[in-house]
Amino acid sequence: MTIPDTTPSKKLRLPRSPSGWTMAVFGLLATSLGVVGLVAPDVQLALMGFAPEPGSAPRDEGDHTLTFLTASSMAAVNMGVYYVLAALADWKAFFRWTVPFRLLTCTVFFLAVLTGRAPAGFLGVAVWEGLGALATGVALRRESRGGR
Repeated sequence: MTIPDTTPSKKLRLPRSPSGWTMAVFGLLATSLGVVGLVAPDVQLALMGFAPEPGSAPRDEGDHTLTFLTASSMAAVNMGVYYVLAALADWKAFFRWTVPFRLLTCTVFFLAVLTGRAPAGFLGVAVWEGLGALATGVALRRESRGGR
């Protein structure tokens, strides 16, 4: 009787489809930016256009900006890891589920800037979500038509 080899492969795993690559890139960026938010929150705030005004006072005791940033940064790390794992598994159903929700996120973030709830720098986050969703959607459509 032969026992099957169950040792993990030593090969580097990469996404197997263009849509998988869009998910992997988005996931790696989300994870990286989440880590930045956890390690250097003021850098993350500045990247999103939330830098304090020059000469402004330090945060008040009741200011929970860093608490919120910690929570959203940890969520970004987790989400990024999910996206990378889904990309490595080439889980197309997951890819499809993300497209409308990323477009919704893009819309909500864009409207937050338009209505004054967020600074103009936050448009970058909206664009990132929207372009990522479109790239994944286009890749999925091409793949469904037999193209790679």
